[in-house]
Amino acid sequence: MPTSDQRPPLVLLHGALGAAAQFSPLSELLSPYFRVLTFDFAGHGGRSAAPDGWRMQHFVEELAAWLQAELTQPAQFLGYSMGGYVALALAAQHPALVRGVVTLGTKFVWDEATAAHEAARLDPAVISAKVPVFAATLTERHTAGAGWEAVVRGTADLLRDLGRAPLLTPDVLTTIAQPVRVLVGDRDATVSIEETAAAYRVLPAGQLGVLPGTPHPLERVVPLMLVAHLKGSFKPPGA
Repeated sequence: MPTSDQRPPLVLLHGALGAAAQFSPLSELLSPYFRVLTFDFAGHGGRSAAPDGWRMQHFVEELAAWLQAELTQPAQFLGYSMGGYVALALAAQHPALVRGVVTLGTKFVWDEATAAHEAARLDPAVISAKVPVFAATLTERHTAGAGWEAVVRGTADLLRDLGRAPLLTPDVLTTIAQPVRVLVGDRDATVSIEETAAAYRVLPAGQLGVLPGTPHPLERVVPLMLVAHLKGSFKPPGA
């Protein structure tokens, strides 16, 4: 098992409406092998949103700035859902910061119709009325800014902007030279295996993994399966 000085940096990136705190159980399992870092995107967790924060490109830029301040070497990434999208966009735009990426449940295909469909589901009033337990979770998760309702509305704006101008087209994916393993659950109702496989096929150093019995929500993913994929992808010393 590697010593603390030998552990390579691994950055865990949360999804839309998520926060870094969701990774606590996984971080503990990974800490013997990696120096685990987490990051809350603007407007999430305990961070306030920037004036232009509800754009995917803003998340890429703020992550790049944070990495340049925190690390002296390129990092490896696990990006869940939106976090995987940001990690791959970072790899395309700032390749010197990225050693490799594992994505989980990341949706690659965005157009205006898809974005409008997904954004329509992000109505704070509907969430409060129909899934009050989820609304309570969001209240606890997002402790800064204008509250969880602002996060939901901002995420809807982000998706509509992404539909108009996606950052990860097939042409962009072909420029990502770093090793990338794209993971998807076989019961994911948000992201299909076919969509994930299509991204894998155009990634120059891509790998595809399908997690059995696994839906989209991060909390329902078996942590040890992710640990196995991360150790297999990044091969930390002594693992």
